[in-house]
Amino acid sequence: MATQTISPVKVLLDKQRDFFDTNTTRDISFRIDQLKNLKKAIQDREQDIYAALTADFRKSEFETYATEIGVIYDEIGVMLKNIKKWATPELVKDTIANFPSRNYIYPEPYGVTLVIGAWNYPLQLTLAPVVGAIAAGNTCIIKPPRAAMHTYKVIQDIIGSTFSESYLAVLDEHTDNTDMLSHRYDYIFFTGGVEIGRTVARAAAEYLTPVTLELGGKSPCIVDKSVDIEVAARRIAWGKFLNGGQTCVAPDYLLLHEEVEEKFYAAFAKSVKEFYGNNPQDSADYPRIINDRHFRRLADMITDGECIVGGQTDADTRYIAPTLIKIQSLEHPLMQDEIFGPILPVLTIHSIEEAISIVKQFEKPLAFYIFSNSYANQQKCLQSISFGGGCVNDTISHFINPDLPFGGVGNSGLGAYHGKYSFDTFTHRKAVCNKVTWPDVPLRYPPYVGKLGIIKQVMK
Repeated sequence: MATQTISPVKVLLDKQRDFFDTNTTRDISFRIDQLKNLKKAIQDREQDIYAALTADFRKSEFETYATEIGVIYDEIGVMLKNIKKWATPELVKDTIANFPSRNYIYPEPYGVTLVIGAWNYPLQLTLAPVVGAIAAGNTCIIKPPRAAMHTYKVIQDIIGSTFSESYLAVLDEHTDNTDMLSHRYDYIFFTGGVEIGRTVARAAAEYLTPVTLELGGKSPCIVDKSVDIEVAARRIAWGKFLNGGQTCVAPDYLLLHEEVEEKFYAAFAKSVKEFYGNNPQDSADYPRIINDRHFRRLADMITDGECIVGGQTDADTRYIAPTLIKIQSLEHPLMQDEIFGPILPVLTIHSIEEAISIVKQFEKPLAFYIFSNSYANQQKCLQSISFGGGCVNDTISHFINPDLPFGGVGNSGLGAYHGKYSFDTFTHRKAVCNKVTWPDVPLRYPPYVGKLGIIKQVMK
């Protein structure tokens, strides 16, 4: 008789469930200590992180710190400052129907959580949710992205050398994704593409497991004729080409008012030159595409349009130049799916109403950007378009404010995190009504003859 192989994921999950059931993670001092341990482990390996992100993306140390390491430090700092307050049971008001009683909301950890990271910001998008899981008192099984394998290995070292696997553990890179998703977790947090997000949601539904889905989509950027074009071009170029365009909230397409078209093109080209020099391929500040598959996908998209800026590619180094390409139709290949690379298609518009109409032809985006000095146009967009988050007269900056929830809506995601929202995401708010045993008001007990008028006065 063949011996049945036990899934290593199941073994790990059982270990973490046993540890969670000891109630150790519920202790606030324990959570604080683990957050400090995580920060210290990252600090000790900053040079390794720089090397890993350079190997995966050719990413500069500045971008690595600003968009990966620093974001995690900020998240840990917010948690350490507020965790005692956030984890304290909250007293809420009594009701006449329950008088006398004391009513509380108990912030309670879910239990064993699964965090699945994304390759475009492999350190930050993996460990920032883990910070929330720790602060809320959970254990965590962590799946970094295999596409960024150098960073994967660093995360394995950070977690494996700092924490017991019964508390925090990184799955082996050879772990089968189907096996990983076939087990029962208490919460799943996924960052990635829409199609895999659907797979995760289906797996979670099997056990009615709550889930956060941080997805993406085509994030629009509108530029009307009233804005400072120099500033708009600079901020759009920065947001688009950060991380080589491989950012889920990067402007995905540009809707540009025809009256400022030529002026914008000149300002955009000037900004790219100021950022990366005459040849961005030689710039130490311009990252590369993550792998050959994504390079080929992106290179094939630069067709049937007029390249205003860039357009050059180099397969040997996975280089795609910062590219602004004018297109004529929503049927263009660049408008079919999220681009996720340093290519910005631009369509000219005649009015803000036309721009809004175009945006609403697509699924609800993760991010939305409007560049305008017209309050009326700003409000038309903000009140007409549904999106996860965004900016007026800037790009991406909403992401770095821990007091703003970060997440999508509809096709771009489910749930939100960052700061207090991370703590709340990994926390079940347990409602408790604590009543005294005297007096025991007879109104609610049968028989009910003659009591309807009284209950109508109490509950109205």
